[in-house]
Amino acid sequence: MTTLLVAKQYIRNFIHKYEIYLKPLMKLILALMAMMMINGQIGYMNRLDNISIVLIIALMCSFMPMNFIIFVAAAFTVLHLYALSLECAAVVLVLFLVMFLLYFRFSPKDTLVVLLTPICFVLNIPYVIPLAMGLLGTPASAISVGCGVIISYLTGYISDNATTLSSIDAEDIVTRFRFIIDGFLNNRDMLFIIAAFAATIIIVYLIRRMSIDHAWTVAIIAGALADVMILLVSDLMFDTNVSIVGMIVGTVISVLIAKVIEFFTFHVDYSRTEKVQFEDDEYYYYVKAIPKITVAAPSKTVKRINSSKRKSSGAQPRR
Repeated sequence: MTTLLVAKQYIRNFIHKYEIYLKPLMKLILALMAMMMINGQIGYMNRLDNISIVLIIALMCSFMPMNFIIFVAAAFTVLHLYALSLECAAVVLVLFLVMFLLYFRFSPKDTLVVLLTPICFVLNIPYVIPLAMGLLGTPASAISVGCGVIISYLTGYISDNATTLSSIDAEDIVTRFRFIIDGFLNNRDMLFIIAAFAATIIIVYLIRRMSIDHAWTVAIIAGALADVMILLVSDLMFDTNVSIVGMIVGTVISVLIAKVIEFFTFHVDYSRTEKVQFEDDEYYYYVKAIPKITVAAPSKTVKRINSSKRKSSGAQPRR
């Protein structure tokens, strides 16, 4: 454990020392992942599906605020869908505007969540997002997570039905609109995923704020079980297309990642818990203090030994 704590301190010191370089690098990687994922799923516009353009825009995103990456990803999505169908691009543009209004109103600081949720869906570990946001965020983070889920399912639905959309006559605009809207709104999998993730975030948030021992660990386990139970019940009642094996494996991996997050953000020593009671003129106070586990990273010191002139002593050297 001491080795892990020392490594944790090294990582923190490294991030703090090179933060000015690591932030643009993180934005660059995040923008690259988002745009490459969009090009891989719905790359209908050949001009945008170009590694040179992706690199140039990603470099530009690295020097802009984090929320700028969301606008770039939305613009990429709309332009690709415009190459597929004007009606599809119009529906998605309106949906993005509604989501942006909700996102910037309630959780404007959760940029990473909106971008990482579709990426985690591609990696088959989306269940880590509600656990992480329950630990690090607030119940309002359910809105940003829901936006990420909608984006993921929307791009997947359009990608799966691109052939059908192309086969509909261009003059039959109403049919195209109805096909897109009905298919999106009637997606039970998406609705239950949003509900399960929102419930998980609230459960994890409420438990990890309790003054009980190992509150974060209890919150992670309770949130993971709640997520699995809600999705299993929805699958039994409404026959959703949830892969049970994939869900269980993804949940286990997500719990492990959540424990790593806990180790870096909330690592305390419950064996040294202290309870303090005091009062003033108006209130009695009951305080529970739990010390953090910290280990100072060993610092290397280099000691230089310079050769000094020998001082002459009373005795003369032999010849």
